Amino acid sequence: MRIRDAAELDRLDFAKGDGLLPVVAQHARTGEVLMVAWTDRAALERTLEEGVMWYWSRSRAEHWRKGDTSGNVQRLVSLHGDCDRDTVLALVEPTGPSCHTGAWSCFDAPPTLAALDGTIAARASDARTEESYTRRLLGDRNLRLKKLGEEAVELVLALADGDRERTAAEAADVLYHVLVACRAEGVAADDILRVLAERAGG
Repeated sequence: MRIRDAAELDRLDFAKGDGLLPVVAQHARTGEVLMVAWTDRAALERTLEEGVMWYWSRSRAEHWRKGDTSGNVQRLVSLHGDCDRDTVLALVEPTGPSCHTGAWSCFDAPPTLAALDGTIAARASDARTEESYTRRLLGDRNLRLKKLGEEAVELVLALADGDRERTAAEAADVLYHVLVACRAEGVAADDILRVLAERAGG
């Protein structure tokens, strides 16, 4: 159930948790779960009004806006209530780390595409991985373009043969080489996902 305005908050069951509901903040594009916190009606109203995430602190007994201390604001994309109407999912665009420890996520469990992109980024900046295949591709424009072309052809051949298993393997190879080639040009997976989200209408 999507919550678009304050009036639709009436559909949530605040009574079950004595006025509080758990809220899961999830990256709107990558799907990564960033953090879990508590909220109440007033915090959700402010979230909808301002377009940034507000929460309720049980330890301090007060409202707080994500980013007031760290500067790492979470911009709201959409709010959703679960099937029992007692939990909220907030799809957000984070401007920095979400965890109070300074980590990107409180859970350190990125989805596959984000994890792969993160590994490629780490290899790009770590001189100790100079001998890795990823590092070789990042350092040699001709090699990475050649390999991307080869992998694309192999995917087309697998598709033409109707080979399901090989198609999955070749598609994985193409995704990897696409991410490496894009990373070399300063384009991250999140940039690609942003374009896809815009094309899908958000």
